Amino acid sequence: MAQPGQDAKFFQRGKIEEFRAELQAAEAKDKKFMKRKTALKKIVANITMGNDMSPLFIDVVQCLGTPLLEIKKMVYLFLINYGRSKSDQIHTVIPNFLQDCNDRNPLIRALAIRTMSYIPIPVVTDALSENLRHCLKDRDPYVRKTAAICVAKLYSADPRRAEKGGFVEMLRDLMLDSNATVVANAVAALSEIGDRHDGVIFKLNLATTNKLLAALGESSEWGQIYILDSLLRYIPERHADAEVMAERIVVQLQHANSAVVLTTIKALLYLMNYMESRRLIDYCCKKMGPPLVTLLSSGPEVQYVALRNILLIIQRRPAVLKNDVKVFFCKYNDPIYVKLAKLEIMYRLARAENAKEVLAELQEYASEVDVDFVRKAVRSIGRLAIKVEAASDSCIQTLLGLIETKVTYVVQEAVIVTKDIFRRYPGKYEGIIPTLCENLDSLDEPESKAAMIWILGQFADRIDNADDLLDDLLYTFLDESVEVQLALLTAAVKLFIYKSKSDTTKELVHKVLKWATEDVDNPDLRDRGFMYWRMLAINPSVAGEVVLAEKPAITTDSDRMDRGALDQLLLHTGTLGSIYHKNPETFIRNAAGKALSDSPALNTHSRAVLVPLPRPPLPPSAISVSGPGPSESHNSDVTITMPARAADTRLAPLVPPVQPAHQRDADTNSDHDDDEPTGSADPYSNLDGAFGNYLADEPRPIAAGNSRARHGDEDDLLF
Repeated sequence: MAQPGQDAKFFQRGKIEEFRAELQAAEAKDKKFMKRKTALKKIVANITMGNDMSPLFIDVVQCLGTPLLEIKKMVYLFLINYGRSKSDQIHTVIPNFLQDCNDRNPLIRALAIRTMSYIPIPVVTDALSENLRHCLKDRDPYVRKTAAICVAKLYSADPRRAEKGGFVEMLRDLMLDSNATVVANAVAALSEIGDRHDGVIFKLNLATTNKLLAALGESSEWGQIYILDSLLRYIPERHADAEVMAERIVVQLQHANSAVVLTTIKALLYLMNYMESRRLIDYCCKKMGPPLVTLLSSGPEVQYVALRNILLIIQRRPAVLKNDVKVFFCKYNDPIYVKLAKLEIMYRLARAENAKEVLAELQEYASEVDVDFVRKAVRSIGRLAIKVEAASDSCIQTLLGLIETKVTYVVQEAVIVTKDIFRRYPGKYEGIIPTLCENLDSLDEPESKAAMIWILGQFADRIDNADDLLDDLLYTFLDESVEVQLALLTAAVKLFIYKSKSDTTKELVHKVLKWATEDVDNPDLRDRGFMYWRMLAINPSVAGEVVLAEKPAITTDSDRMDRGALDQLLLHTGTLGSIYHKNPETFIRNAAGKALSDSPALNTHSRAVLVPLPRPPLPPSAISVSGPGPSESHNSDVTITMPARAADTRLAPLVPPVQPAHQRDADTNSDHDDDEPTGSADPYSNLDGAFGNYLADEPRPIAAGNSRARHGDEDDLLF
């Protein structure tokens, strides 16, 4: 075997004719095939460098007759690269393929079948089918495990041939093989086939699942990942089945491989939806914490993957890391993307018990050098005040201290979050308004300006010089962004309602309304201006009741992900979908979706938010193929029966109405018949809820009667 570094000399750009001459010269006086091996190494090196070596196809193929494994490997590597592009010459290699498939050496048999599966050309696929059938039953486990992966490649090239040839059924039988590596490869192949949107449905029963778990201990790391991932295809029918399975795989959380740990966590989170024992669920949550913390000692890239997964997990199971908030405190040398991910997790884990520690840490971050990080830290302080009422006084004092630093971007973020705090705790912190007004000149960003203007308008009756301050801000009205213009317009109307007898206020509101309705092109601003003008002209008292209506208190509910979507995303833990926080079918072409399946063991809370998968579109009519077709033992009329689900028996409304949390669970099982014609002649009658999903990304009002749902958030989201 060549020593490392000795093959570097072969990586030199060469000419086709030189390589051809070397291969021809190697045919004479080359008993140990050293010349041929050297020439092939140069060719493979040039392929690696991106040079086109396809003109040497015939010359390289002639080396297949050499009884040396190292040479066969290089020739087969050449065929994998150029076999598809040389479809007119590939037939010359078929006899060598067939000969090697029957070789006494299992490595050569496996190499031949593997290479054939890489060349999806009909003539090669025809030769592959029969030999693949024999290799799947080969006496050597190395050949069987290679053949299992080849079935997935055959299915990718010709699904109909793979299904008609019974290869999928043979893969199913391989899952019961005595060799753990063969079992793992069979599961990997079936998973790849099942993940295709047009693939077969791959589900496991209890007996097969127990066989797979028995092979778990003898499998390699990647074999364990495939087996653990396949557990998501088993739907427990009893609570006891899910609980026994969870107890068997929880030991894998101690594995050194981070991929095995994340896949185990994914399987446990899936099984928890079907478990009844609260003690076992708490035990699993307790066991999942330390491995996740251990992942944070890896490099920044692995840390980021772990942090994005942790962010999903703690939204569904806060008990996993509820006492480990200190682990997520940022280090001075963390990359910015790791710091921002940790910041979000710190906020999620903040409770009344640890709010003091979290606030002290956030205050420290507010003096960092990185501007983006400081902005996020200041905003997190405001979010902490809204989330944890016991810490609101301390947060306000911290924000006032930050405002006194006079650092522009810190002051602006503090003003933005203070606006939300005013809405969360009305009548409690208005004493800090004079401090905010002193820093009015340092606000130059649209969001902070709009927040300060909202404060001026909302509390114009308590600010003596509110009209002067607004008048100064109105000098640049026509040059401001739409966000600021809308805030100025509303604030001016509020000021007029509070001080309707002041001539200065009358002039100010008239000037703003005239600009908004005559000199501005934005339709939203113009329409709001007309609306305010007409309201004030018709009945100013009613206008006051509308504009100054009591604002509902806000909360951080909008930060929570929808429970059904969260359960669905947790099925992709450890994959790219868990980093993007999107389902893979939204960014990977032809990817099949995943969702929890209903069963008698599924707990009621998970069933209430069950997300049904969209059904694949069926062809509108039967597809007729001319010719007699292959003879089949079963009937030619095949009826495809789709599994019926309770959630699929009706059509969901296009835009669900926004309801309080305590009403959603009650309405989950109600029947909506949206198929009946409404009988309305109005063509726009069905647009009432067309904008129901247009929700701003900001804290949302607390729904009436929603206080019951907030009880016990820190322990679990199963309220």
